[in-house]
Amino acid sequence: MRVVVQRVSEASVTIDGEVHGKIGKGFLLLVGIKDEDTEETARKMADKISKLRIFTDENDKMNLALRAVNGEILSISQFTLYADAAKGNRPSFAKAGKPEHASRLYLYFDEYLRSLGFKVEEGIFAADMKVRLLNDGPVTILLDSEEL
Repeated sequence: MRVVVQRVSEASVTIDGEVHGKIGKGFLLLVGIKDEDTEETARKMADKISKLRIFTDENDKMNLALRAVNGEILSISQFTLYADAAKGNRPSFAKAGKPEHASRLYLYFDEYLRSLGFKVEEGIFAADMKVRLLNDGPVTILLDSEEL
């Protein structure tokens, strides 16, 4: 599982011209899932994300987690995080999870984040989405479950 975490002042996702999800201060998560990922993988990633201390404290140090700043989450499924462009110029997405598995695990991941007490907005799996964000910092962190 790969997740790009972007610290944002605000973010939204639009589908078919309609805003589907919108948050203020918090995290925009781009979520990629492979077939080997499990519910345990999703829980470990969610726990890690919930405890990431990448918001600034009163001394302007990245020392505060999402809960400490009453942050929200916008979660977007992103199979392209498993793109392989090593050969040729057209990426292969063979490492991305099969849609049935990835969709179920993506929704489980979001629901688990909600169970931790966070407001979670989300896109629609496999939809054509337009994502807007105001990256705060900018701060962008790449998490890979194989490295946790």
